[in-house]
Amino acid sequence: MSKQDYYDLLGVGRGASADEIKKAYRKMAMQFHPDRNPGDAAAEQKFKEINEAYDVLKDDQKRSAYDRFGHAAFEQGGGRGGSGDFGFGGGFADIFDEMFGEMMGGGRRGQASGRGADLRYDMEISLEDAFAGKSATIRVPTSAVCEECKGTGGRDGAQPVTCSTCHGHGKVRSQQGFFTIERTCPTCQGMGRIIKDPCRACSGTGRVRKEKQLSVTIPAGVEDGTRIRLAGEGEAGMRGAPAGDLYIFLSLKAHRLFQRDGANIFCRVPIPMVTATLGGTIEVPTIDGGKAKVVIPEGTQTGHQFRLRGKGMSVLRSPSRGDMFIQATVETPVNLTPRQIELLREFETAGEEKKGGNSPESHGFFARVKEFWEDLKEG
Repeated sequence: MSKQDYYDLLGVGRGASADEIKKAYRKMAMQFHPDRNPGDAAAEQKFKEINEAYDVLKDDQKRSAYDRFGHAAFEQGGGRGGSGDFGFGGGFADIFDEMFGEMMGGGRRGQASGRGADLRYDMEISLEDAFAGKSATIRVPTSAVCEECKGTGGRDGAQPVTCSTCHGHGKVRSQQGFFTIERTCPTCQGMGRIIKDPCRACSGTGRVRKEKQLSVTIPAGVEDGTRIRLAGEGEAGMRGAPAGDLYIFLSLKAHRLFQRDGANIFCRVPIPMVTATLGGTIEVPTIDGGKAKVVIPEGTQTGHQFRLRGKGMSVLRSPSRGDMFIQATVETPVNLTPRQIELLREFETAGEEKKGGNSPESHGFFARVKEFWEDLKEG
């Protein structure tokens, strides 16, 4: 008599979550528990089947094996076509290979895929290049397909033949007591095939060391740390296997005028004291190579920001741009002439006649300092 499907037993779908499976199990376990059904053999059998189903489906690895192979995954001698492949003699190793072989780098039944390695290339670009985008040519040292054997590894393009040691599996097994030990085939190194007459240029590997020249397009709006993937431009695979990928990691050079924050640009601009005091207009550079006029209102202080909309960085895959922020820094005059010093003294004296003077922030600060000292004396 064939076993009932575990999902059907618990009344859940194959895509049910762990919580849904647990909830369904609790409900059915209460319904068919022997204490609630004394003397009912059918209920007792049902309770055992429910527990068996839950024991498998609550465990991620067991559930994955069940989803793939059904009840055969947990039966001795049941296997595929009655061959006993799923028994303790070695069947579960087959299951493990098929389920996890590719994650372990081997591929189904232990055969090594021979896929080429991925490569990394670090590229430094300017902020202007990040704004406008650019095309660049890079040279990458890598392993390329051998032209003499066309990547087969055999002389004159001869194809590999099945390894006689592992019969194409890439692995060999040996029995030690109750255990089956599996290891990479020493003859073919896990490839499953061997080259009888190796190519002289590549010694049978199917690839040679070479410097590859590639054209790369940097899109406008890229940020520091952006990664660009060039599929199939990594190292060539072994004996015709797929090539790896090339990853280009971008870093931005520090700019002498601008600082970037996402799509926005900040520019610190020194403002002459007279312009900051009386107001005026200044001209500032923009990242696209142009110029922009900024109106400075009278009384501008250090730290004031002026926003220029749409004058910032390009946004990746978008026609819009960020903003540019001008950060004002009022510059104190230096190298004064005697006449300039005299005028400043007159300016200072004239300002004392006005309540609060011409520097309200400093006047207010020192007023608070005076109060602070007086409070200390009273305390």
